[in-house]
Amino acid sequence: MDPTQRFHPLQNDFRDPFSRDRDRVLHCSSFRRLEYKTQVFLNHEGDYFRTRLTHSLEVSQIARTLARMLRLDETLAEVIALSHDLGHTPFGHVGGDRLDSLLKEEGHSHGFEHNFQSFRVLTRLEKRYKDFDGLNLTFATLEGVLKHSYPYEKPFFPDWVRETFTLDRHPSLEAMVVDHADEIAYTSHDIDDGVKYGLIGFGDLEDLELFERVDRMTREEGVQRGEYLYRHRFVASLIRLLVEDFIEHSRPGAERYRSERPLCATIPAEEPLPVGFSPEVATALKRLKKRLFERLYRHSRIVGNMYAGKRCVEALYRAYSEEPALLPDPQKSLGAQRPRHRIVADAIASMTDRYAMKSYHEIYGISLG
Repeated sequence: MDPTQRFHPLQNDFRDPFSRDRDRVLHCSSFRRLEYKTQVFLNHEGDYFRTRLTHSLEVSQIARTLARMLRLDETLAEVIALSHDLGHTPFGHVGGDRLDSLLKEEGHSHGFEHNFQSFRVLTRLEKRYKDFDGLNLTFATLEGVLKHSYPYEKPFFPDWVRETFTLDRHPSLEAMVVDHADEIAYTSHDIDDGVKYGLIGFGDLEDLELFERVDRMTREEGVQRGEYLYRHRFVASLIRLLVEDFIEHSRPGAERYRSERPLCATIPAEEPLPVGFSPEVATALKRLKKRLFERLYRHSRIVGNMYAGKRCVEALYRAYSEEPALLPDPQKSLGAQRPRHRIVADAIASMTDRYAMKSYHEIYGISLG
């Protein structure tokens, strides 16, 4: 399979294939809606906090740097990064988890999985062309989004997905770079937002090895804890440490990959992954993420907000399932094309936090904030 090919051939223009993919993603409605979708903090709580849009841009920036330093295709890494969260529901992961459980409670084996939903946005749900659905992106971009989480094979995949993409192989190195860039971005920036919001302090992290290394880097810049700039410089130092470690540890594998395979090629599943963090940093990062889960993501204020969002998703699902006339206008005409439960799930998944809360209020006459 040529990674630059598409389901529907196009006339050539002045752009390379992956630049055309990037431009199509940037102009699609699902990308714009990420501005009002929760990353960790609900969108309406303030203008400072990250959203799915700012997160996707930050992942893209880091992924471009990693790809450039490893001499991979920088634009392919960029478009996978920009696309990887398009399928997220409102209210972060809890919204998707609740939608998944609601579908399965009704006996639908294919519940909701946000990586596959991102793939469906790109191949089915966005409508920009008369003759076909989706954005008609290259196979390399679609595969990078489809295989954002392991295992790649999912029992609910339709036959055409299995026939097109080799699910027993790892994706391209560019896709692996995006996966690690995602981890770097959300870990560092969740610390930034959490400290800014007052939910955690650096004292919650100071016994961790990774904190000690980053704190030392920050103090070597002449910035001490307690200073206004400390949070900014700490986050920048954490990103730098993780990026430098990833590049240093991945360079030999990336060089071997480039010498043995064409660019953007997939990798047999039995082969060791060519890129990644050093074992020491991978272990330290895992401990940091565990601490963030305990102290930040499970904080009562975060849990309370997410619970409200989860109840909103549940209420909308019940309302739209029982009375399809309540569905937003774009979904009302799809009854002959998709099962009702999938129309309902797609409608909710496409919503921003604000639109979901507005719809909840209009149906039930109750404000969620």
